[in-house]
Amino acid sequence: MLRQLGADDPRFRALTFQPGLNILVADVAPGSRDTDSRNGAGKSSMIELLHFLLGERTDSSALALRPELRRVEFNLLLGWPQQAEPLRVSRTGTRAGWVHLEPLPSAADRGQLELDTGHVRIQEWQRLIERDLFGLPDDHAGIGGRNLLSFLIRRTTSNGYNSAVRSHGRQSDADATTNLAYLFGLDWHLADRYRLLKARDTARTQMQKAAQDPLLGRIIGNVADLRSEIALAEQRVRDLERQVADFRVVPEYERLREQADQLDQRIRQLRARDTVARRNLQDLQRALEEATDPDVSYLEPVYAELGVILTDQVRRRFDEVEAFHQSVVRNRRRYLDEEANTIREQLTESESELQRIGEQLASVLRTLQEGGALAALTTLQQVLGQQQALLSALRHRYEAAQTLEATKREIRQARLTLQQEMDRDIEERRGYVDEATVLFSEFARRLYSPDRTAYLRFDAGDKSLRIQPHIDSDNSAGIGNMVIFCFDLTVSVLAHRAGRAPDFLVHDSHLFDGVDDRQLSAALFLAAEVTAREGLQYVITLNSDDLDKARRRGFIPDPYLLPQRLTDRYEDGGLFGFRF
Repeated sequence: MLRQLGADDPRFRALTFQPGLNILVADVAPGSRDTDSRNGAGKSSMIELLHFLLGERTDSSALALRPELRRVEFNLLLGWPQQAEPLRVSRTGTRAGWVHLEPLPSAADRGQLELDTGHVRIQEWQRLIERDLFGLPDDHAGIGGRNLLSFLIRRTTSNGYNSAVRSHGRQSDADATTNLAYLFGLDWHLADRYRLLKARDTARTQMQKAAQDPLLGRIIGNVADLRSEIALAEQRVRDLERQVADFRVVPEYERLREQADQLDQRIRQLRARDTVARRNLQDLQRALEEATDPDVSYLEPVYAELGVILTDQVRRRFDEVEAFHQSVVRNRRRYLDEEANTIREQLTESESELQRIGEQLASVLRTLQEGGALAALTTLQQVLGQQQALLSALRHRYEAAQTLEATKREIRQARLTLQQEMDRDIEERRGYVDEATVLFSEFARRLYSPDRTAYLRFDAGDKSLRIQPHIDSDNSAGIGNMVIFCFDLTVSVLAHRAGRAPDFLVHDSHLFDGVDDRQLSAALFLAAEVTAREGLQYVITLNSDDLDKARRRGFIPDPYLLPQRLTDRYEDGGLFGFRF
């Protein structure tokens, strides 16, 4: 139960709560002016501070973050399960991400604790609320402590009084009924599947619209094409993985590669030189064939025909010239033979060297082929990583394309199946459903009459679990508010009995706007009776004129009034002791 709401600012009007019914009254101060109003007295501010101290995530619009209040440390004293002494929660707007808990609950995560101050992170405080106040399991997707608290402490600022089955105005039916299913004891996992189906249908619709855009349509692709691309990408990844697994790093890879380049260059040089040598050998062989003795036998007949008689001296001179020329030819042939033999020997040596270098080069290349440098392995691994990222992107696109190509019929079939399962669960948990229906009807008839039709219906809809509280009426705002009152009281009683919720319920005075004074007094009678019987606490804020209406109807509020009364006096009559 809530014990006390306070602050370290001495002007703050601390509120002390008691078990059962608690009424915080906003009164008209003596001598107040016609322009004064109780709307700024702090009734709704009390609700906001309770949410702030019970783990609300704040934004710039939060009450405690206003410049006048940022440095004020607000605190809440409340009973805590499995703990003999009450728990004190303290929080300031300057450090809204942390709360101070004293004493620290035994199961708090010490890793979320700020050791020098004893503060814990707001996320850990929310987890403790979910576990200890609501008994939520570790895995509770679809429901949360903050959503559950918003049904027990409704906020006017969040339009919490617009609908009985929603805790704030922007809450979806699937989200709201999932949390209510938990409080009522139904299978909230089934109720949460409505939310997942809605998300799937929304994604399909959005992607279908996107696919109509020429650019986005190419980005998403279609299932058939992407399936083929994925198959090829998977093969590339497997090949690269195998290459990486088989890769052997050669320590002297760069030196061996340089040696291979040098050997290859030497081979090229030898082959070029051999080509030149073979061409020279061919020239030498042609020269040998052309190097023959000169034929001079034709000279004497020619001279005879000319009538020239050659003397012995002349003939001797011709013989000497012929012998000289024969000597020259022999010397040339000998030179050409020697040059040709030298080239042949050179070619033979070159062939041997080419064979030796070729074997050496083949050995080096085999070593390089079997392994590689560390840099090459790193590059190969980078390529593998890129291909894996590409494969992952293709798979995401494939999933998106599958979602896009999912038909409405498939989603409709899933909803039909879920609807049937939800119907079976409601039937199987008929005891919980009947108990809630009877209790709600009892509360409603206490406010109106036994003849008034009132019921609480649970139904498996096509888009969400449907929970419909109803009191037969003319659709007036007052009766609508009393539907919320009876519904919240029903939820509080049943959830507390089952250990699925704490023992307090808080309402703002807006709940009784437009409510007939007979129903107002009956509601206060009922709240006092039920809270005393069930061991609950009900905190309500009321304007003094509404309280007077109930008093005239026989309700005696004195045992339930909080000692601290708020007034419309502008300077210091409100909850904070000053106006801002």
